[in-house]
This record gives sequence, C-alpha cells and structure tokens, in this order.
Amino acid sequence: MTPAARLSAAIELIQTIDTQRVPAAQALKEWGTAHRYAGSGDRAGISGLVWDVLRRRSSSAWLMEGDTPRARVLGMLRLERGMNADAIAALCDGGRFAPEPLSDAERAALTSRSLEDAPTHVAGDYPEWLDGYLADVFGDDRVAEATAMASRAPARSARQHAEGQTRKGVGVAGAPSRHTHAVVADRLAHRARRRRPQPRHSCRGGFIKGAIEVQDEGSQLAALLSAAKPGEQVIDLCAGAGGKTLALAAMMQGKGRLIATDHDKRQPGADPRAAVARRRPQCRRAHAERRGRSTRRYQGVADLVLIDAPCTGTGTWRRNPDAKWRMRPGALEVRLKDQVAVLNRAAALVKPGGRIAYITCSVLPPENGDQVRGFVERHPEFAVVSPEQTASVLWDKSEDFANAALRSEEVG
Repeated sequence: MTPAARLSAAIELIQTIDTQRVPAAQALKEWGTAHRYAGSGDRAGISGLVWDVLRRRSSSAWLMEGDTPRARVLGMLRLERGMNADAIAALCDGGRFAPEPLSDAERAALTSRSLEDAPTHVAGDYPEWLDGYLADVFGDDRVAEATAMASRAPARSARQHAEGQTRKGVGVAGAPSRHTHAVVADRLAHRARRRRPQPRHSCRGGFIKGAIEVQDEGSQLAALLSAAKPGEQVIDLCAGAGGKTLALAAMMQGKGRLIATDHDKRQPGADPRAAVARRRPQCRRAHAERRGRSTRRYQGVADLVLIDAPCTGTGTWRRNPDAKWRMRPGALEVRLKDQVAVLNRAAALVKPGGRIAYITCSVLPPENGDQVRGFVERHPEFAVVSPEQTASVLWDKSEDFANAALRSEEVG
C-alpha cells in the first residue's frame, strides 16, 4: 500500500470507530481480517496513524475547525507528525486509493491556525468534564501534563537477562537505557514511526522461560513499594492478568505464600503467567493460586494485601488513548464505589501489624488521596505509612506515584 492509501484506510477506520462505537484495537483487528492483502508493514503504519489521531483528537479537530474523521487525520499530521500543508497535500492528491485533494479551507487551517487560543481541554486532548479534576491535581500545568500523557509510551522490560534477547527481537534504537526510578528494569526505546516493539512475540523464548516480562514503570514501582518479603503471607486481591503477581513472587524469592485472586474470573492471561512463575526457581513456592478463589479462609492472616484497584485508568492514556474518549462521567462514581468495597474487603484479611498497598492507574484525586483518607476514617485501626517506612528502593521523592501503604496498628 502507498502512504496515501494508508491514509485513506486510517480515515475509514476512524469513521468506523465513530459510527460503531467500538474500541480502536477491535476496529483495527477487524480491518486487518477483512483486508488480508495488507502486509504487516501496512497494518502497522495504519495502526500508528489511527492511534496518533486518537491521541490528538480534540486538538486536531480544533485546528481544522471540523470534527470529522478526515479533519482529525489531517490535523494530526500537522500537530503530531509535524507535516506542513504541502507535504499533506502531496498525500491527498485525489489519485487512486488516495484521499481527496485539500480544500482551500483545509489548506488555510493547516497553514495559519494553531492551538494558542484553544481551551485547556482541547489543547491537552482530554474530555472537557475532566478539566476540573485535572486542575485539582496539576493546576496550570494540566495542559502540559495531559499533552505528555498523549504521547507514545516507551516499552519497558525486566533488566536481568533481557538486554541481549530484546535488542535483537524488537529493533530498539541502541542499548536499553537505565531508569531513574525502577531499579530492576530497562527502557526499550524504539525508532520514530516504527511499529511498537512486541517483545512477547519476537522474544517468545524469553517469556516462556520467564526471563523477560514487559510492564509499565509505574506498575514496577508499585510492586517494589509494597515491600513484599520472603516468608510473608501475601494476597494480590485484584490480580487481573497477573503482572504484579509475578513481581511479588520474585520479591518473595520462593519463600512464603502468595495468593492471587480477582473478582472477574474471566480475566485472560492470569493462568499462563502463574505457570511461568512456577517455572522460575525463585517463585516455585511463592506462586499464584487459582484466580477467583474465595479469600474468606485467609481473614486476619495476611502480612500484605496488594490492591491494584479498579479505576478510571486516566494514568494509562499513553498506552490506551481511546479509553479517555470512551470514558463517561458516571464511570468515576462506579469506580469509587468499587474501590470502597475492595478496600473494606482487604481490611478483614490483614493481620495486626500487616499492611495494605493501595494502587491505582489514575491521576484523579478522588480515586487516590481522597479514597485513602476515607478508608482510614472508616477503619481507624489503620494508619497511613510513607513508602520510606516500607521499602528500601530508589525513587525520586518529588514524584507522587499515587501509591499509599496502609499498616494495621497492633491491637491490645
């Protein structure tokens, strides 16, 4: 496919996402199934265009003065890809499989308009109803913060044994770089406009042996700050696919007991990851038990209960940009109720002197600090404990990782 044909396909896909209200990943998969003639490079190129449009949805529409799939694609090329009007016009020449030529209004918008006077939610590319919440946490920096969250996320993998396997497999630009915060991981930088690295596919042997695991840096830090120790009784209460479960198991060095459970028994991927954990020598005795298992018999015995709480996911926009546009105001209220329920459930599992590590992938105060304060008010036997008191790891003290460790006070 030519670059112009890929652009036409991206416009078609954005139209499908709008009209059918389907997740972008699903629309891309169905398009690839229906267009098997498209090679892997074509699918990757089209996917990149679609995701970049979703990252810059509001600002692109504002720039072009029109909220249509075509307008958003053209605006994205200007804002995200840095293309000028002439370069965009060369793709939109009206030829076979190419988009129609630029209109005078489109060329004028691409040439003269900017985001200088755009509202904050437009310049930051997030839903308008979230503006007040983001203002509470970021203040006047919310546009800059939201713009950073709209950029592409780098890939990260476990450092040990990973470098030689990942460099060859995913085409990283140079050697993996060291982190400021996560001391057991590397960042895999990838070349601009290339398909996102897929270490799970290209380094399959490393995953089967358990030598490599890809995880966001925030998730790695949350596991480290939970301070799971060898010999402890640990419950991963919202285990999901089991990413943090593996990190906890490694920290426990094969000593103690680790129970992974999730209310949603349909969660994919937990069993394979648990199987990998059991194959790792240091995780054989601290492995994930069957998900969905009742935790009633573990009441009052846990040294640590880790809660990767259900949340709005506002902190995952870099990896999942279409989620912010599918999120509705009522979703926050639902998630707040879910968080209260799971925190109350965790309180019954912790033994005196034990702790709860409460984690979200949200940046909204109601899901983080406000939720922790509400928990302590309901359960005065708990107190907030700073990360310095629970874990000896490296991190920038100026950063707020939205991770609160709660310790149950000794009774009597």
